[in-house]
Amino acid sequence: MSRPRDPSQEEPGRRAEASPPRTARAFLLDPARRSAAGLGIGAAAFGLALLLGGSHRLAVSYLPAWLCLLALPVGALPVAIMVERADAWRPQPETALLETLRWLLGLMPVAALLGLPILALLPVLYPWAAGAAPESPLSAIWFTTPFLLLRLALVFAVWIGLAAMFARRGGEPWGKAGRIDDGRAILGLGLHIVCGTLAASDLVMAVFVQFHSSLAGLLLLAGWSALALSAAILVASPDVGPSRRRLDRLTPLAVLLAIWAAMHLVQALVLGSPEAALWYGARLVGEGSVLTGFAGAIVLLAAAVTLKPGEYRTRLVAALALGVQILAVYWFVTPAMRGSFKVTLTDALALVGVAGIAVGLVPATRRLFPSR
Repeated sequence: MSRPRDPSQEEPGRRAEASPPRTARAFLLDPARRSAAGLGIGAAAFGLALLLGGSHRLAVSYLPAWLCLLALPVGALPVAIMVERADAWRPQPETALLETLRWLLGLMPVAALLGLPILALLPVLYPWAAGAAPESPLSAIWFTTPFLLLRLALVFAVWIGLAAMFARRGGEPWGKAGRIDDGRAILGLGLHIVCGTLAASDLVMAVFVQFHSSLAGLLLLAGWSALALSAAILVASPDVGPSRRRLDRLTPLAVLLAIWAAMHLVQALVLGSPEAALWYGARLVGEGSVLTGFAGAIVLLAAAVTLKPGEYRTRLVAALALGVQILAVYWFVTPAMRGSFKVTLTDALALVGVAGIAVGLVPATRRLFPSR
């Protein structure tokens, strides 16, 4: 006869798998249950937003919330390429920051899936889809549902392909075969800029069809890269090794913020049409003016801290920059539908809902992005 097994003699790993977490925090941190928790939180947030704000307000809030999610992989793509190329010839393992940026690239399929509801909300979000008269004969062709679907399908196919390509890495220390060569880097950045310009025009600037700006695409891409890099700085663990390697995260963020602010300033100065005045007028009053002043202060703070960087100073600047860039997404989108920039409770609930559903969907899409 075989003796019954003593539970105390079982392997620790098996005991951990058999016993469920006993606290809410342990449940949320458990990878096996994080997906279900994210889906539950996301669904609850959307349900509460629908109850408090109604379907129309939820639709208006969903677009900028989804754009904040989209900004993570889209913004991480050029930063990951540039950081990898900057470190390409260093005989050292991959930094934690670059690993985090590569992880953010894996959110691209999730962002694409969560963008599907936007297609059903086109008449609510975009004047051209609600029957507004086209601004020009080209607009009458360009802004049609079939043509939009074709462009977005092409854009996201390219973005997912680029994300899958640049999410892979070589061994540690890096082997030459695992590096991103100059040809792939240039091609990837070029395709990314084209896709970003199209997406900015179709998804963001089209909420106010009277205003057109050739800088809008690059401006949004710079802001999204600053958002993604700020999030990566906050999430990535500190690197070990020389101080330069540990403290060189703030400089690229400060440069991105400076480029973003400079393009905003140039666009505001060179555009003098009544449509541009109306567009900026809805965003530079009340809460919008406060955000503009705060954003300028964060840009100056980031530049000043580069003179004496440190881990905690860098994380503080990253946290402030992340908040500014999230609000900047709403600053771009919501005034076209509300008359001025403001953040509502429905906006916050929609953001929580998108984040929760994204967490729930990540495990199903991770297999598309092997780490090696």
